[in-house]
Amino acid sequence: MSEKKTNSKESEASFESAMERLDAIVEQMEANKLPLEELLQGYEEGLKLVKFCSEKLDAAEKRIEIITRDAMGKPQITEFEPTEKKPTPPSRSEDISLF
Repeated sequence: MSEKKTNSKESEASFESAMERLDAIVEQMEANKLPLEELLQGYEEGLKLVKFCSEKLDAAEKRIEIITRDAMGKPQITEFEPTEKKPTPPSRSEDISLF
């Protein structure tokens, strides 16, 4: 059990350190003081970090979905923020009048 905690902490630390490194790369690139070759290296490293962080977030989302399943095994998806109501189009059985 302690192995899982360690792996979880390492995973979180890796995600956090990746985000910090990504922020540093962005700051360096935005400063416009790097030579082209270093910009390209930073861009390449940044893409790898984005992919790594995205995979970590996807895995976390899947874990959350598993944790929140209902008694029948179906995911219970809840909105974190209310979504705007979209106007519903008229059904085909309703008459549409242009005038």
